[in-house]
Amino acid sequence: MSDTSQEQSPFGRGFIAACIVIGAVVLCGVALLVGGRSRSTAAPAAEQQAAGSTSAAAAESGTPRPAHPPAPAQPTGAAQATGPAQPAGSETGDRSQGSGGCGPVAADQAVPGKAPAVDSWEVSSRIVVPRASKYGPAAIDGDGFRRCFAHSPTGAVFAAYNAYAAMADQTKVVATARRLMVPGPDTDALVRELQSDDTTSGYSVPQLAGYRIIDAGADRVSLMLATPVDTAYMSLTLTLVWQAGDWHLQPPAPGDPVGAPFAQHRDLSDFVAWSGV
Repeated sequence: MSDTSQEQSPFGRGFIAACIVIGAVVLCGVALLVGGRSRSTAAPAAEQQAAGSTSAAAAESGTPRPAHPPAPAQPTGAAQATGPAQPAGSETGDRSQGSGGCGPVAADQAVPGKAPAVDSWEVSSRIVVPRASKYGPAAIDGDGFRRCFAHSPTGAVFAAYNAYAAMADQTKVVATARRLMVPGPDTDALVRELQSDDTTSGYSVPQLAGYRIIDAGADRVSLMLATPVDTAYMSLTLTLVWQAGDWHLQPPAPGDPVGAPFAQHRDLSDFVAWSGV
């Protein structure tokens, strides 16, 4: 671990799934939380290490590995719809409807303890994301940015899935951070670092497998998103804040990657399994 602890994820610290793709919480804690700027010297070596690091972490902690891990599918085209497809929405968006001037009317404020119903699963930046007329997104801008979600815990879950996909596109990550994060000094610091980060993604981003609500209030929802990695699952943590009529991500503290803290899980028993693949 001493050799790899100095390597920076090739995704850059702003990428929401950097630690998950690398596949080791220990590596992420050393390489990203300290805010190191050095680039990975060999992407193929990082890929080979990713396959074994989760197993090593599980062995060190004494956590058994699942006997039959799921094999996540990677979409190559349009996602399979689970219901009637929704219109693409206005390129400029209609900010006149619903609670807060953006998106669908505020829905049931109950915490979603089971998989919400969707109208369709769609591909955004190669990530399969949910869409529903009741929860959003009610608007998709010309550049593909998805916004306008229901002012409810379920709307926040829909927003979190779509935010994960938005941050996965490194070609737009600076613009995405400006629009997605709650404005303030921490967001400004994140944008500056993203602007100076010349790393690029060379990996397939994991699909989302489920979510777990940590805390939910009227205007603030914290949750974990799980993705399959090797024979286990990794989770990232997001906090969404209702501001200016839509859900926005709380930015990380300076030096932390988006999505911290991360954790490893041997199965989805503590999550609501919810995926379009």
